[in-house]
Amino acid sequence: MLMSETTAEYFINLEDEFGVHNYHPLPVVLSKGQGVHVWDVENRRYYDFLSAYSAVNQGHCHPRIINALTQQAGKITLTSRAFHNNLLGEFEKQLTGLLGFDRMLPMNTGVEACESAVKLARKWAYEVKGVEADKAKVVFAEGNFWGRSIAAISSSTDENSRRNFGPFLSGFQIIPYNNIEALEEAISDPNTAAFMVEPIQGEAGVLIPDDGYLQKVRSLCTQYNVLLIADEVQTGMGRTGKMLCCEHEQIKPDLLVLGKALGGGVYPVSAVLGRNDVMLTLKPGQHGSTFGGNPLACAVALESVAVLIDEKLADNADQMGRLFRESISAAFDNSVLHVRGKGLLNAIQFVNLPSDKSAWDFCLALKEKGVLAKQTHKNTVRFAPPLVINESEMMEACAIIINTLKQFLS
Repeated sequence: MLMSETTAEYFINLEDEFGVHNYHPLPVVLSKGQGVHVWDVENRRYYDFLSAYSAVNQGHCHPRIINALTQQAGKITLTSRAFHNNLLGEFEKQLTGLLGFDRMLPMNTGVEACESAVKLARKWAYEVKGVEADKAKVVFAEGNFWGRSIAAISSSTDENSRRNFGPFLSGFQIIPYNNIEALEEAISDPNTAAFMVEPIQGEAGVLIPDDGYLQKVRSLCTQYNVLLIADEVQTGMGRTGKMLCCEHEQIKPDLLVLGKALGGGVYPVSAVLGRNDVMLTLKPGQHGSTFGGNPLACAVALESVAVLIDEKLADNADQMGRLFRESISAAFDNSVLHVRGKGLLNAIQFVNLPSDKSAWDFCLALKEKGVLAKQTHKNTVRFAPPLVINESEMMEACAIIINTLKQFLS
């Protein structure tokens, strides 16, 4: 291989020439990862403070998860659901038992699992709640993000995701996030099947609702016989300092959507969990996935969950998240930037940033100093390192972030 074919520029140009331009990544080409660190093709080391949008909670290439992957890959990887396999039932038993649900529907990606939850809610509305055929409504919050499928963008308020992709699906209603009055008005409609909500809106900028919001949501959904769907694809599996973000307010959704870290950063695994009267509305032939629940996915997910539990990663996320927020907040006044988050899902939002600077510019500056993070919207940067980060690593990364911020804001 010629030396020119080992540079970041070479690989970026390949993608630019032959790929579809549906992403705008930072100009860094990664080739190796271990724990909280990643290395580029020129062997520069970085702290990963994105964790593949929380898919790498257990750290890059966790040896136990890699071992589970390779051991299972040598046995059998895919059977489809045309046949049983010896791991799916074990995975379903583990996850439902751990999180307190009756049944689990395995899928692959977060958007598939969210779409499955919407389908389940509609089916339940017609067959259990008694909504008239084709009249069921699902309510969503402004600023939600669960993917870019036609259904996902039909429920979105992000104009960039929606522009020139219509017509959109009917049966969806969008209300303000963190607004109980708007929720009650919407779900008092007897045709309402469900309210799907993120306990913390990640893509919207790590927006955290008021204390007690989720408890009030739970109460209203129960009052109006509406399913509460918690989209914990990003917030679940220890990210916010508890196994589920809903646990912060001690509420249980009717349907729980998981993904990302369920696959340990090595394989796409997602799931919908719920109670019998909802989950068993699905009959053979009404929903499915060729890869959903395959043996390789189940082996990886079983070990990924075990690692989260054995290494107490939710507790570590809580402790390290507090350290991150305290360190950044102590270095800057609220008139300069705001710091918010739970566990290791955090954000800084710039206040009165000059028009010639943006959060993207800060991410570029941070990359040069050895920390990778990604902006969401013009003035917000999300920080979500793997949950395996320790105190010395966090303090070193915080020092880099603080120093880079001071230079960027000067």
